Amino acid sequence: MSEIAGQTGLRAGATAVVNESYSFACMRCGHGWEQSYEIEHHTDAAGHEFVLYVADGKVVPSPLSKPECHHCDSHVVRIMRPGRVASARDAAHRPSRVPPPAGPVEAPAAQAGADGEEREHHHWHLSDLLHPFQRKAS
Repeated sequence: MSEIAGQTGLRAGATAVVNESYSFACMRCGHGWEQSYEIEHHTDAAGHEFVLYVADGKVVPSPLSKPECHHCDSHVVRIMRPGRVASARDAAHRPSRVPPPAGPVEAPAAQAGADGEEREHHHWHLSDLLHPFQRKAS
């Protein structure tokens, strides 16, 4: 398909034209973009079916075969459903509603048990919480 890339205008003989859009994200540089395509279905003289991807009036290679980041030329590109890049950009520009930071968490003060004995105030550590998940030495 590379020999026809760059042609402009609609090609005659298309049996069907389908419009599809995709979102792309470069996993190397983080650049994101969206592109819409007209996918033209054709049949050649020998009766073989083929498709042409048209973007902005130009025939381009299929975005599903080997997408390339136009920002850093990387081929490590994730293809997603349309609207994902736009929704991420919108979320980045919206004011965030982050709750105020929480204060320190303290265990309740020592209380008298049923037998009248006072319980000890305990300060928790991460290791205390992870203790049940640690392996026992064999």
